[in-house]
Amino acid sequence: MQVQVQVSGRGAGRWITFGAIAFGSLFLVVGLILAGVSVSFLADAERTQGTVVALEWRNDHDGASRKKRGNDEPAAYPVVEFASADGTPRTFRSSTGSNPPSYEKGERVEVLYRTDSPEDARINGFASLWLLPLIFGGIGLVIAGVGTGFAMARRRRS
Repeated sequence: MQVQVQVSGRGAGRWITFGAIAFGSLFLVVGLILAGVSVSFLADAERTQGTVVALEWRNDHDGASRKKRGNDEPAAYPVVEFASADGTPRTFRSSTGSNPPSYEKGERVEVLYRTDSPEDARINGFASLWLLPLIFGGIGLVIAGVGTGFAMARRRRS
């Protein structure tokens, strides 16, 4: 017994449209969750001054993706020292790096951390707080918007 499946252009278009809306919505939800995490962190965070004591140059990409993108430049991740509210000196490595570096060695920065877990510290900067939510949310809005636009255009035609 042989089963044949035919996909008409109309049915495939519906699935592609549905997939774009679902995929975009998923990215949008992830972006909103990441934004909520940042807002929650900001609400509970203590603020203090810290100093960039080093720039850790890392290349976090494997060779294949570097060759594809043509970017083999490492990024500078700031290493920051600060004193928590109890006076304990702390050091953390920022999870956000850039090339050219966003910070210089010896630069004073505002540090945000939670008193119950001072090892969870971040530089009070746009990239460290909002870059990932904006990337995920923006990609989600664009893809879901395109899918919705196609769905509306198909509906008007029929």
